Amino acid sequence: MKALEELFRQVLRLALEVGALKLGRVALDGSKVKANASKHKAMSYGRMEETEKRLREEVRELLKQAEAADQEEDERYGRGGQGDELPEELQRRETRIARIQEAKKALEERAQEKAESEGKDPQEAKPEAKAQYSFTDPESRIMKGADGFVQGYNTQVAVEPIFQLIVGQAVTQAANDKQQMVPLIKATERQSGQKPEEILADSGYCSDNNLKYLEKKEIEGFVATKKQKHGEKKEACKRGPLPQEASRVERMERKLKTKVGTAIYTRRKCIVEPVFGQIKQARGFRQFLLRGLEKVQGEWALICMTHNLLKFHKICYG
Repeated sequence: MKALEELFRQVLRLALEVGALKLGRVALDGSKVKANASKHKAMSYGRMEETEKRLREEVRELLKQAEAADQEEDERYGRGGQGDELPEELQRRETRIARIQEAKKALEERAQEKAESEGKDPQEAKPEAKAQYSFTDPESRIMKGADGFVQGYNTQVAVEPIFQLIVGQAVTQAANDKQQMVPLIKATERQSGQKPEEILADSGYCSDNNLKYLEKKEIEGFVATKKQKHGEKKEACKRGPLPQEASRVERMERKLKTKVGTAIYTRRKCIVEPVFGQIKQARGFRQFLLRGLEKVQGEWALICMTHNLLKFHKICYG
């Protein structure tokens, strides 16, 4: 799968070279794509505990029945006779218990990792009762997408405005885009070999840490601070300087209310959103074929490379 990511990088850099493109303005966006797994094959941590308890009770009952059956068979056929029905029932339940225990352990490790990243004691961390685990693709996650909740992955792209080339791409298990701006910008630099001058992103990417990162990298940011409802009119920019104690988010909010800020940010949806439309609607890519994060990352690199090859044809012959 690393080979596909490297191939994506080579095709991208060739397209940038042929098109004589220097990364200026780049728009970021993410979209949920279904995994090769049904959300109905997932189970919550709370349900796992209940199911494990029920299965153990069933196993105890079956063992009693097996013991009674053994005694009956010994009397009827003599010692050494063996029935198959009850042992198969026991084995099936024991197998389910083992799978549930494995799933519980995975969710507990996720909870500990999350607690550690937040500076909390991982030993005291416990998964929420609603925490989900997929038995068909354990590395996928339940995510809220445009069409409701899906068992899938969060695909990320960075797109330049001239030919709509994907100049950076990644796949994450995180349902939220808040933590994806920095990794996506780093991926863009690594894959394209260039640092973007401007970043356009919706409110899903807005945080003080992300805006601080843009300042540190000397990248001009145009990041929405809150989601705007359809048909809602933007407030006019208030006159006068912002207070010195204003946060980065407040400064960004004021910036996007200016005529220049509004005009630039408005271009975001025309740059990046059509790319997902072309991939998911026009080409029909709505579900991964492979399972597991590493394989899915390679598959997404292949999809993005295909998109860029079609754009590359336009650069050469359009």
